[in-house]
Amino acid sequence: MPPRNTPTQRQKRLGAELRKMRLAAEVTTEYAASLLGIDRNKVANIESGVRIITPDRLRTLACNYDCQDEKYVQALADMAADRTRGWWEGYRGQLPGGLLDIAELEWHAARLRAGLCVHVPGLLQTDAYARTLFGAALPALSADEIELRVALRLQRQQVLHRKDAIRYDGYVHEGALRTEFGGAKAMRSQLERLCELSEKDNINVRVITFKAGAFPGAGQSVIYAEGIIPQLDTVELDSAHGPEFTHAHAQLDKYRSHLDWMERNSLSDHASRDFIQAIARSF
Repeated sequence: MPPRNTPTQRQKRLGAELRKMRLAAEVTTEYAASLLGIDRNKVANIESGVRIITPDRLRTLACNYDCQDEKYVQALADMAADRTRGWWEGYRGQLPGGLLDIAELEWHAARLRAGLCVHVPGLLQTDAYARTLFGAALPALSADEIELRVALRLQRQQVLHRKDAIRYDGYVHEGALRTEFGGAKAMRSQLERLCELSEKDNINVRVITFKAGAFPGAGQSVIYAEGIIPQLDTVELDSAHGPEFTHAHAQLDKYRSHLDWMERNSLSDHASRDFIQAIARSF
């Protein structure tokens, strides 16, 4: 199987987990290559996500690395077996790969938690609100580029409404609810949409009010995607140059703690809905 030119974040993650497993076993790439009957450079390519690995070969490595966590090995084998072309691939070559990686991350997550301070979470945005956000990008995007991003964002929202809809917890700061993205009419529509979505069983929208004061991670936009097993959790952070992904244990602990703080110090779901509706009426 020829190597990939540009592996996705999910493919890189599978490779990174195999490398982590090999290092934990304290064996070399030469040893791994001998197990699979391939050149050691191909092992490096597998661990970087550039080259695919079959579930059987993955299990061969796991067995010889003496990894006895069957749930972990099965989760990795499932990742290796999944060769389906996701809907986001239709945007490949038209939008930055990082945006597609976010869609793929969300699609495969078991649960999503998001904490935002400046704007409403992407999975809860209306098209008018999203269009305003992309319209403020620097350097400026063309009208076609804006519409492509809006279309991708709206399609990402299907994870909340599909048959096996995921659990979503969004923690939104009051500042994001009061900032007029797109003007009063667009903002009122967005807040009404938030209230509507918050009534779905799988969607929990919680507001952090100004009175909550300082909080950890203030100013960051965080998406915490829980994997099928905790070892495959991932954090996505927004930045001016594109999304950043991390799955280091210490970083996962830190951002999980951030979101736990937000949950403890935000209004209840019912109180949050009333709070949002009151702001919507003010526009």
